[in-house]
Amino acid sequence: MVVEILAVGTELLMGQIANTNAQYITSRLQEIGFKVYFHSVVGDNPERLKTSLKLALSRSDVVITTGGLGPTKDDLTKETIAEYFGLKMVVHQESADKIRNFFARLGRDITLNNLKQAEMPEGCIILENKAGTAPGCIVSGDEGSVILLPGPPSEMKPMFDSSVMPWLQKDSESVIISRYVKVFGIGESKLEDMILDIIEGQSNPTVAPYVKDGVVTVRVTAMCNEEPECFEIMEPVIKEIILRTGTAVFSTTGQSMEEVVVELLKANSMKIATAESCTGGLLASRLIDVAGASKVFEQGYITYSDSSKVSELGVDEKTIDMFGAVSEEVALEMARGLFKKAKVGVAVSLTGIAGPGGGTTEKPVGLVYIAFKTTDKEWVVKLNLWGDRTRIRLMSVLTALNEVRKYLIGNY
Repeated sequence: MVVEILAVGTELLMGQIANTNAQYITSRLQEIGFKVYFHSVVGDNPERLKTSLKLALSRSDVVITTGGLGPTKDDLTKETIAEYFGLKMVVHQESADKIRNFFARLGRDITLNNLKQAEMPEGCIILENKAGTAPGCIVSGDEGSVILLPGPPSEMKPMFDSSVMPWLQKDSESVIISRYVKVFGIGESKLEDMILDIIEGQSNPTVAPYVKDGVVTVRVTAMCNEEPECFEIMEPVIKEIILRTGTAVFSTTGQSMEEVVVELLKANSMKIATAESCTGGLLASRLIDVAGASKVFEQGYITYSDSSKVSELGVDEKTIDMFGAVSEEVALEMARGLFKKAKVGVAVSLTGIAGPGGGTTEKPVGLVYIAFKTTDKEWVVKLNLWGDRTRIRLMSVLTALNEVRKYLIGNY
């Protein structure tokens, strides 16, 4: 089945917000084997929306729209699509009651334009919005089906997962399952070269590597009659990828690097503490984002200035004067001081130059030192990273987490 995504909203055309909804929907559709050939964006204009919808339906079986379901006058997606299919707008009482109850719980007066969200194309399938007030719907006609979803990702994603995915799969005789092999420390091109024969020889399951946020992921997807069969035919492929990439694989279950590290810390009954300069608390934040991190995360310091490295972590001023704040020596003293102060199993410190300014010939932007102190050893990793400030900070944090992971699995 071919699906097209049509985002509605002038704010998207003006670049005020990014169209992350299309990215999410496409990734989820690929998991179930549906094809997406086009993404379209149209402003809040009924005539242009009709034109875009006609084109989309001419080349796709299903069109998914996002946006334009709100209470204001420019939210006209439902009304325009109803008109396109020759349908009347009628009040869906259950949705109207839910909107009234929502405002009553907030202690706020409801206005007529809020109840506009409960007006739906006659005969449509209602999609409940469990995260907001605007319900979605599915409208079908001779030209195909249109699925209308709200624009805010926090509302769109749960509606798509709980209602749209089951609807799309209802007539499918096959089950499509994907597993994700996550790799860090091997670049995308090198990884592809390492498993090129697997990629070129793929049929079922299919194998596709891609990179996102510093992590290379190999998606392995199988289509079968039943789930157990899918897992059975994927397992040898996944094992072969792991055999070739070794400990660079940190997850085959969809876990993030920080989730893996927190799980390993728990398994080892060990706590961690962090001291950050160039990353400004990003490492601590990534760890704390994981549910249950309170059991393993002891404390974190943001020692951005030279004086704070001295006062909070006990770094010797002479070390900074002699080697500079961005140096192996200072990173190691930061980790040692943190280890002594926090009394944890693993202490991690980072110091570097994230840019865009501050670099020199001897110490360019992207130079980062990460030091580790544990009960049985200490070591320092030197990085020469490229990219903007955001990438340098991200890759520094991922490297720090990966080093801790390798230590905890006995890879040192």
